[in-house]
Amino acid sequence: MCAVRMHEDEVAVDVPLVGRLIAEQFPQWAGLPLRRLESSGTENAMFRLGADKVVRLPRHPRAVDAITHELRWLPRLAPALPAASPEPLGRGEPDGRFPWPWSVYGWLDGRNPVPGALEKPVPLAEDLAAYVTALRGIDASEGPPGYRGVPLAARDPFLREALAQLAGRVDTAAVTQAWETALRAPEHTGPPVWAHGDLMAGNLLVTGGRLSAVIDFGTVGVGDPAVDLIAAWCLLPAEARGVLREAVGAGEAEWARARGWALSIAVIALPYYWDTNPPVAENSRHVIGEILAETA
Repeated sequence: MCAVRMHEDEVAVDVPLVGRLIAEQFPQWAGLPLRRLESSGTENAMFRLGADKVVRLPRHPRAVDAITHELRWLPRLAPALPAASPEPLGRGEPDGRFPWPWSVYGWLDGRNPVPGALEKPVPLAEDLAAYVTALRGIDASEGPPGYRGVPLAARDPFLREALAQLAGRVDTAAVTQAWETALRAPEHTGPPVWAHGDLMAGNLLVTGGRLSAVIDFGTVGVGDPAVDLIAAWCLLPAEARGVLREAVGAGEAEWARARGWALSIAVIALPYYWDTNPPVAENSRHVIGEILAETA
């Protein structure tokens, strides 16, 4: 559980505060049981409200815009997707106790998949491929630029800064070699398409080993869709990666960019969350290890 402070500008959020916000802005739900959820999430604090709702509040200023972004685009995308999406039930407004917008969603059953302990890795890979394919098929002509839909080279200064902080903790020479190989991949030249942008285990729910829901659309947008293949290394075992790749029809360049995205996300996150968010740090180490083993 990550109720600990992870960001220098993070605000404190607890059950009494959320209860007061609900009572004042959504009095019809006042008095429902309320508890903080165990989560390795880095951007939002989550509280279960009653049996069928969840309250989501940004932890820090940089997470605020994602609330408005998600509430705008999620209702347009969700009907075309093959797995469930969060259903927005209400938008909370800032007040003297909490400075930013927040939101209430319908509760989604399921659990986060655990890398290395998947019940049905190949069917899950097929489910992820179907989801990515459906998202890519939605008209993107009026979509916003994706937070991670940019060329991979835009990540270079951030990755190298993080890698310098990891000297002695990871094999920086091997990571640098894998990263520079990814940077040499041709850029996306097709039309921009939709991508979720953060298809990692913490944003996926499974039931019976199969994908049942995808959450957190704060990074959704249009651009290079390669980023949505990061699950190949962040979640899937080696024997299931080819299933995902074949099902979405990813060529060499797209697959190389996807690997680069997975590597960059892991490397940049690792020093930042090394002490404050052990689950995220452990997953980052896992991803780096999987990619280095594959590219050795």
